[in-house]
Amino acid sequence: MVALVDPRRMIPRTDAVLADARLAQAQERLGKPAVLAAVRQAQAQARAGEIEPGDVTEAAVAALPAGVTSLTPVINATGVLLHTNLGRAPLSAAAIEAVQGAAGCTDLEFDLATGGRDRRGRGMLRALAAAVPAAEAVHVVNNNAAALVLAATALAAGGEIVVSRGELIEIGDGFRLPALLESTGARIREVGTTNRTTAGDYAEAIGPQTGFLLKVHPSNYRIEGFTASASIADLAMLGVPVVGDIGSGLLAPHPLLPAEPDAASWLEAGAALVTASGDKLLGGPQAGLLLGRADLVATLARHPLARALRVDKMTVAALEATLAGPCPPVVLALVADPTDLSQRAKLIADRLCAAGIDARPVPAQAAVGGGGAPGVGLPSAAVSLPVTLGPALRSGQPVRSAAMPAVVGRIDDERLLLDLRAVAPADDDALCAAVLAAAE
Repeated sequence: MVALVDPRRMIPRTDAVLADARLAQAQERLGKPAVLAAVRQAQAQARAGEIEPGDVTEAAVAALPAGVTSLTPVINATGVLLHTNLGRAPLSAAAIEAVQGAAGCTDLEFDLATGGRDRRGRGMLRALAAAVPAAEAVHVVNNNAAALVLAATALAAGGEIVVSRGELIEIGDGFRLPALLESTGARIREVGTTNRTTAGDYAEAIGPQTGFLLKVHPSNYRIEGFTASASIADLAMLGVPVVGDIGSGLLAPHPLLPAEPDAASWLEAGAALVTASGDKLLGGPQAGLLLGRADLVATLARHPLARALRVDKMTVAALEATLAGPCPPVVLALVADPTDLSQRAKLIADRLCAAGIDARPVPAQAAVGGGGAPGVGLPSAAVSLPVTLGPALRSGQPVRSAAMPAVVGRIDDERLLLDLRAVAPADDDALCAAVLAAAE
């Protein structure tokens, strides 16, 4: 009589599989829970008859995640320099190095010379002050919305904020400026109309309850035609602090963006306080910049809410490196020469064509994005590919296994365009490799 053995009894024990040298090393890199999950997945496949019991170890190794984090590196070939869904501004090499240096213990708020406590992020604040000499003082919180919330809480809680109806914007993902400000306990006093608001409208609304006048740059839309708006200089003459939200994070005028407001110009025109983003045209990490009068900045910095909104050491390091270091990638992308972009597109297309891929260099129009310079087109160049390559470039097996970065482009006239305006020249080889892998 022959006894039949259930194949499931042949499935190796968990501890035996974990003893494999590759899985033991993976535990040091990924942590035991992630490796254990891969082993149990392989064992479940064996129980279901999908693989042989002897293949469990190999299946577990193959199922290991590429890394601990679920975030995937992406080459931004959309033609939108500041793509919010892709994390906005990529950090410079200097900022990345600074973050790595700050990852361990660091003198964030410690004076190594005296052995006593020191001001948190003092180097970052000095760099920011140097970048905006028109500001008497500066402070940094975790994003621009936080900067506005802190200003409203410290300067207008229980009072009124006077703002034009045409500037009550929605800042993305359903978050609206009025709701954000009213959450602080301040009341919104709307003045003017959607298309026309004058300094006189603000003046008529000023009263004992006025905390400040708010000027918001409508950075993600334009109102054209029969329009009027009050300037910072006009509002500064009304005797009430003017808080200006420039949105895009431009600290000084830029010749390619003449209509985009900047912090220096608004402060010089009389704004008492200017707020801006760190991860937009400045090209740094997510942060909210507060720039302006020393007394107001001090009031905000010492408010209890400031503690809840402060930035961590990684942001401190990255922002200082962005301000004091070389030009970040966003700035380089903004000033990229269209002729150079066209030459790069042709070289990439030629390489891909040589591999049998339908690739063509084409002219394109890029945009700033991230709520900056609405309607301003940036001459660019792109590589036009079959639209069918899009899914594989975004999430094909080479991407899932971390062998290749994801590549995100845009679809135009039933073709996939890989716009090079936001792609660093150093990434051209990786872009080619990703397309070749996606086409296999």
